[in-house]
Amino acid sequence: MRELLLARRRRTRDVWLSQGLDASPLLAEITDMANDQRVPVRTVTKERLDASAQTSAPQGVLAHADPLPEADLDDLARPAAGGTRPFLLVLDGITDPHNLGALLRTAECAGATGVVVPSHRAALVTPTVAKVAAGAIEHLPVAVASSIPSALTRLGRAGVWTVGLDADAEGHLAELSVGTEPVALVLGSEGRGVSRLALERCDVVVAIPRHGALESLNVAAAGAVACFEIARRRTG
Repeated sequence: MRELLLARRRRTRDVWLSQGLDASPLLAEITDMANDQRVPVRTVTKERLDASAQTSAPQGVLAHADPLPEADLDDLARPAAGGTRPFLLVLDGITDPHNLGALLRTAECAGATGVVVPSHRAALVTPTVAKVAAGAIEHLPVAVASSIPSALTRLGRAGVWTVGLDADAEGHLAELSVGTEPVALVLGSEGRGVSRLALERCDVVVAIPRHGALESLNVAAAGAVACFEIARRRTG
């Protein structure tokens, strides 16, 4: 809620507060921001608020807002505001909404400038994803591509260096040489990983070194490791 009002990337139609909601600094901040933006703030019964919510446990605060604007892939390949070189996260078939939400949150915290998701056979940005992402979707442009391999080709032509993450790759993430050039990290689905066609379009494919008995990390955990490693190398 706070990030929705803070980012101002889409119109907030109104804010609902549950009757009897305990006062808090965060609630006061949300109310102040809504008032400053002339967004109506309404007090409703808990039953009405819960019935209108699209997620469970809305915690007594609810906003009705316009849909998120969809980003253009070509725009994501260009320098962001302030001249920041693109750092993109490309998700190839992430089907679990909780993993998608966690990855969006990680990407935003790591300084990613945009995310690319497929239009089919994958989770899209739903209220559940938005809740898990903890406001990241309000700051992070998301482009929807009909084909991830084709999107990687377009990014490559635009000068974006693409890095695929695959558990069986011979190269290691720790050995990756990343400068300040535009880069896209490609992650695959929980079961099959990055598709063969998508891996073939990547400039380099690396693995996260493993030292235990398990074969792989959960995609959200792997994405966190890789995102922050790339971010560290870009700023180090």
